[in-house]
This record gives sequence, C-alpha cells and structure tokens, in this order.
Amino acid sequence: MHIDIISVVPGLLEGPFSHSILKRAEEKGLATVRVHNLRDYATGKQKQVDDYAYGGGAGMVMMIEPISLCIETLQKERTYDEIIYMTPDGETFDQPMANALSMNQNLLILCGHYKGVDERIRQRYITKEISIGDFVLSGGELAAAVVADAIIRLIPGVLNDETSALTDSFQDHLLAPPVYTRPAEWQGMEVPEVLLSGHEAKINEWRFEASVRRTRERRPDLFAKSGLGESDKKSNKK
Repeated sequence: MHIDIISVVPGLLEGPFSHSILKRAEEKGLATVRVHNLRDYATGKQKQVDDYAYGGGAGMVMMIEPISLCIETLQKERTYDEIIYMTPDGETFDQPMANALSMNQNLLILCGHYKGVDERIRQRYITKEISIGDFVLSGGELAAAVVADAIIRLIPGVLNDETSALTDSFQDHLLAPPVYTRPAEWQGMEVPEVLLSGHEAKINEWRFEASVRRTRERRPDLFAKSGLGESDKKSNKK
C-alpha cells in the first residue's frame, strides 16, 4: 500500500510513521507513507496557502491553487483508489471503514487546516470525507495518522501474529475481552482458571462470553449493532 498525505504542517507527522508497527511495515516493504508539504506548491515569496473567506467571518480558508497543483502532480505518479479529506463533518471513522480501506493500494489524504478547504476542492477531487470523532483538532494531521495506523496494521504481514487484528475491539461489533499475562497471581488477584487450562474450545468460549458481557456493559450502542441481543429477546419470549 502507498499513502500520500498533504499537510500544511508536515512536521506533525514525522513521529507517528518513524516508530513501531508503521515503521516495520515500511521496512518490510508492505506500506509506504509519504508526507507532502503543501507550501511547496504555493506561489509567491510568502508561500501562502490560506486566504480570507468570502462573506467575512473569523478564520482563514485553505486556497484552491496549491491544493489543486499538489493533487494533480501526485496523480501523475499513480492512480488513487480514494482521495480522502480529513474533516469534522466527514463520515465517522470506524473499524469496518478501516477494513475496507485496507484493501486499497493507493490512498491520498488531505489534511484540513484553519477553517477548512475551499468547497470547490471537495467537489472536484475528494472521493471520501472522514472524521475521527465529534470534536475539532487544530488540523487533520493527527486524524490522518490515526486513519493510516488503523489501515496499515490490517495489511497481511504487518503484524507478527496475523490473527491479532481479527480479534481486536470493534471487529464483529464487539469489544475485545480482558487479557492477562504472567504472573498468574498478583496481590491476591488471579488469572481466570480457564485461561490456564490449555483447553482451546473452553478458552474461546470464555473469551466470547467476556467480550459480549463487556460490550453490553460498556457500549450498549455497539452491542445493539452486533445482533446478539435479538437471540436474548427470542429466548425471553419462549
């Protein structure tokens, strides 16, 4: 997978992609992330990328010309499966969306800044708009890093244990069950006996039941999407 990210402040993205899983993904040749400074595509001595909004009001707006030039320059190098704009009014990012995006080969992410981009950029180039939650950040850089991390870790071969991503929270609309490691007893608190039994079927059953219980208690909205509550309703009717 190749991901290009367009940013006004590319320095914010230096850390996330130079450590841990994302760094290993690039070293293995499984994913490449390139960050492009939007100011490199601006004209004039000041390399201006923002201007006042028509109609007045507080805040500046990202200009058309630098973004258009950057996107079209990158499009000469490859064809993008999606051109994504990180924005608070986009579709809320979730695990199913991460799963779908991880199947793509080339992605381009535009990080919003200031009061956002000129609407005509969204109309002309953007194919998908994403928000990571109902809150506002100073810019789309951190949100883009979150999306890239969630996508790249799903690529086969990135994680040492390929089944790990399949058992994460939000897969199948369930939270992950509790996990334990050594020692088996700590300050009077013991690991559930079934996890020490070596009985794979019983362990899987315990994990599923714990996952269902945790989701029902902590995220009833997510539990409702799982459809598991419907079987409870049918049992009660009987």
